[in-house]
Amino acid sequence: MKNKYFIKNKDKESLELEELFLDSAAGEDNNIEIPLGVKNIKTVKKLFFLVLLALVLQATYLQIVRGGYYTKISENNYKRIVAVKSSRGIIYDRNNKQIVFNMPIFDLVIIPYDFLKDKDGIKEKIKRLSEIIEVKEDDLIEKINKADRFSHQSFLILENIEKDEALILEEKIKRIDGVNLEKNAIRNYVDSKYISNIIGYSGRINEKELKINPNYLLTDTIGKDGLEFFYEKQLRGEYGKEEIEVDSFGKKTRTIGKENPKSGNNLILNINSGLQKKIYNKLNEITAKFETEAGASVVALNPKNGAVLALVNFPSYDNNLFAKGISNDDYNKLLTDKTNPLLNKPIAGQYPPGSTFKPLLGAAALQEEIISPRRKIFASGAIYVGSYRYPDWKAHGLVDLTRAIAQSCNVYFYTVGGGYGDIEGLGIDRIKKYANLFGLGNTLGIDLPGEKTGLIPDRQWKKDIKDERWYIGDTYHVSIGQGDILATPLQIANYTAVIANGGKLFQPQIVDKIIDSDGNIVEDIDPKIIRENFIDSDNIKWIQKGMRENVISGSGISLSGLSIEVAGKTGTAQYYGNKKTHAWYIAYAPYDDPEIALAIIIEGGGEGHAVAVPVAKEVLEWYFKSESRIMN
Repeated sequence: MKNKYFIKNKDKESLELEELFLDSAAGEDNNIEIPLGVKNIKTVKKLFFLVLLALVLQATYLQIVRGGYYTKISENNYKRIVAVKSSRGIIYDRNNKQIVFNMPIFDLVIIPYDFLKDKDGIKEKIKRLSEIIEVKEDDLIEKINKADRFSHQSFLILENIEKDEALILEEKIKRIDGVNLEKNAIRNYVDSKYISNIIGYSGRINEKELKINPNYLLTDTIGKDGLEFFYEKQLRGEYGKEEIEVDSFGKKTRTIGKENPKSGNNLILNINSGLQKKIYNKLNEITAKFETEAGASVVALNPKNGAVLALVNFPSYDNNLFAKGISNDDYNKLLTDKTNPLLNKPIAGQYPPGSTFKPLLGAAALQEEIISPRRKIFASGAIYVGSYRYPDWKAHGLVDLTRAIAQSCNVYFYTVGGGYGDIEGLGIDRIKKYANLFGLGNTLGIDLPGEKTGLIPDRQWKKDIKDERWYIGDTYHVSIGQGDILATPLQIANYTAVIANGGKLFQPQIVDKIIDSDGNIVEDIDPKIIRENFIDSDNIKWIQKGMRENVISGSGISLSGLSIEVAGKTGTAQYYGNKKTHAWYIAYAPYDDPEIALAIIIEGGGEGHAVAVPVAKEVLEWYFKSESRIMN
């Protein structure tokens, strides 16, 4: 057994005694070792010195030249600078009623550097996290792969977690390094369906928005539509900073220093939320009664300054769905809804204005001296040009301007618009000129995104778009608000306000004031006049008289019983591809000192006097009895 520990020698069975003591018996000349020599010793010393010098130089470089850098890296292993989010500004109506709130929530985030630094344990961490939040591992991996692995910035994994759920989640993720819960806030919109087209919504920032706004964080919210989008810079506020100490798991252990954030500014609107709600509910009632399959819009302005009192889009949508992160199913339902609730119809819906265009045409004809206000035209029920017949809705007999507006006489406006008999007519070029002066065919600059221009067609437009020449019939159609002419409800309301105030075209304004979190005024937004004095005041008065007569003896006669005097004009507009007509009504009141101008359109509603006038009546009656009709 013990033989296995020895090496066998073929020639000898055992080691001789002489061999065992060979070194001790041998003389100096017989030494097995070879002397190193003085020269070799010097070489080794030089090499040793050079290696030592290199080590000293490297240490000096690391400690002195690069010392600050490595110290900073070392500190970053336990010290971090994190952003402290500011509170988003609040939104109030004209009577200081809060209509937007910030609702506290939590987000589950990872710090990519901390979460991904342990390559060996990453699979296990992903498995644990997927089980906790009930998300498939593959989906979680796909999301995490989008993060910058060296980033210390929070990367969103799960959003909008309520407090009770967050408390449970906090315990479960405690020992998973690089995973945290962060406080955040989402918007809560009060009475959302009534006002969502104005307020819009905010939501999580996406990659495209982040490129445009590089100073935002990956977990930030940003205004997406409406006032939330338009006033994003004012509402967002300024972030603060917090220097924190973290443990080996990347969890915060204590705060070292803090710079407080600055809250976003608040908006005070010109909108009367009570009026907004009243109009919406009335539209809901009237569209159900007449079984219209499309939508409706109402715009209410203050003619004295352009303040937007109401901007109603019917039907609407719940903007809280977007604030929380809308599901695909809910979003597709909105997209496929025939009434198109996502279209902000008051500013982006474009419709033929029908007979609501006639007061504008009358003002232009007076200004250009095409006709005098008392000049009478015989309206037999139609005019004829060659084989073409241009009809009226009835034979009116002899009519002057006042009666023509009150009775909505087509023949009168065919004549002064396109010319007939011995009356020259404005012609399309001058019609377009005055339509533009009254604010049609151009955006008005309302403080909302998505405003459309409408369309005032002319010869060049028809040649470019339809490759056809302009005919006198085209001018006749435009003269009564038909044909290719299009306008938004906002434009029609604003031009009505011009007539009401005697000739000033204001820029419509939703926001009245911007204030800080302490209530101090940051900006008091003054009324802005786009243009004025383009129509003589005497000519405007004749148009006012015609619109007042419409309520006294015309299609708006049901308004004559109100406690205040109203002036108005109906419109019934045909539109392509449908036998139904849009029902319009424009109005302002009180007649002698107007406080409100209205434009109402019920899409496919039929006759203006039957469908739109009842809306105007109930809205005006409510408004002038309401305590919310205050001027701030």
